[in-house]
Amino acid sequence: MVHKQPDISVIVPLYNEEESLPELCSWISRVMNENAYSYEVLLIDDGSTDNSWKVVEQLFSGNPYIRGIRFNRNYGKSAALNTGFKACKGGVVITMDADLQDSPDEIPGLFRMIKEDGYDLVSGWKKERYDPVSKTIPSKFFNWVTRKISNIELHDFNCGLKAYSREVVKNINIYGEMHRYIPVIAKWRGFDRIGEKVVQHRARKFGVTKFGWERFITGFLDLLSITFVSKFKQRPMHFFGSLGTLSFVTGFLITIWLIAEKIHHIYKNRPARDVTDQPLFFLALVALIIGVQLFLAGFLAEMMVMNNSKKKEYLVIDRIGIEKRHA
Repeated sequence: MVHKQPDISVIVPLYNEEESLPELCSWISRVMNENAYSYEVLLIDDGSTDNSWKVVEQLFSGNPYIRGIRFNRNYGKSAALNTGFKACKGGVVITMDADLQDSPDEIPGLFRMIKEDGYDLVSGWKKERYDPVSKTIPSKFFNWVTRKISNIELHDFNCGLKAYSREVVKNINIYGEMHRYIPVIAKWRGFDRIGEKVVQHRARKFGVTKFGWERFITGFLDLLSITFVSKFKQRPMHFFGSLGTLSFVTGFLITIWLIAEKIHHIYKNRPARDVTDQPLFFLALVALIIGVQLFLAGFLAEMMVMNNSKKKEYLVIDRIGIEKRHA
């Protein structure tokens, strides 16, 4: 077991990938040895129902640089990556998928961009893809939307092959389907030296993809969530208070206008409707009530931020080569 900080930590989330793991780990080890890197490989078993965990155990017995974390059920890729980020020890952290579509031969180039070029995060760009049109077209659309919203000029936010400095992974938390938007989260946390590298995309060798069309819906909702949280997490009153002020002032001005109009008609000896008989009065009343409610929502949100609610944890049922306090 290695006690010093390794040069590289490779984090591999996996779900039912028993066939590809031996080849992937052998390939990673060969690349590391050829470049004289010290390393660790963290295999995060996201509740696999096949023999993936047995394969991880076998790989560990033959290579002490391989470690494993196993979930009791399938929590999703974001949970696996977040747990890997907490457990890893390397100075540079590289993530890749377990299906052999990401090439470990890209590791040296990604490592140099972090260590020598000074990037906080480098995202792979699968310029030539071996995916069906049903995946590539929606992916291009969401990448375009994310670029416009985040102002981060990346072509492939969803590429699983990424490199990070240690400081980035130790200072971000991801959940839901937010692994697609790690560059956005990193930028929000102040890590804005974000680069891109064209990487090889290989055809899937074993099994089938584990992601369906629903990931695009959940991914879009997570993008909206990240955009909101990144702007207002520490100052929710700015959001709710602004909307509340707008609503309250609108309702107040309408009410004043209705009252002033009635006074004017009385002063001119003209017939005047009661304020409460006018539909506009009820719209003003609704606006006033909504304004107050938004203020209250803002105050409650501020109190929740101050209380610093606990982070979500995932149930780990087994570990290999990893001390308990790191999982």
